[in-house]
Amino acid sequence: MAIKKGDIIMVHYVGTFDDGSVFDSSETLGRPFKFEVGAGHIIKGFDDSVLGKEVGDEYSIRLKPSEAYGEYQKDLLGKVPISKFPKDAELEPGMMLQIIDQHGNGHFATITEVTELDVSYDMNHPMAGKTLNFQINILETGCEPDFFSSGFENESHDHSDCGDGCCDDCGHNH
Repeated sequence: MAIKKGDIIMVHYVGTFDDGSVFDSSETLGRPFKFEVGAGHIIKGFDDSVLGKEVGDEYSIRLKPSEAYGEYQKDLLGKVPISKFPKDAELEPGMMLQIIDQHGNGHFATITEVTELDVSYDMNHPMAGKTLNFQINILETGCEPDFFSSGFENESHDHSDCGDGCCDDCGHNH
């Protein structure tokens, strides 16, 4: 049966850049990747690509930045006076920090440079502006939703005995 919005499916995938280097793979997760089609939890180009496919289909896609993490935006670069940080803060390029905007909203940023006066940051997603290639293999449809699939934790679940990985979150935004 053809995959449609709302289906929960399982896939294996390998994500590569144009030079062939692998940036992500379900093998590195140690298990297939499960998601609800059309729920907006993964990048749009990947999500849209599975529509109409069936179990057993294997295919490749090439996503422009607009279909993945967006174009790189120079207006998402900024600086914060180093005086805004605790004196003992060990700040280094590559570290993540949270920037609070004038509305009190938090945004994650990557430190790009630290000088005696300022900390420069970049709020672009690390994959912004990049073309992404995926090899996708549809393994299963009609899957049961994961406990954590909505992104919101069920308050009634006791996590003290979660040694089986029920609460794992891969941290990826596929």
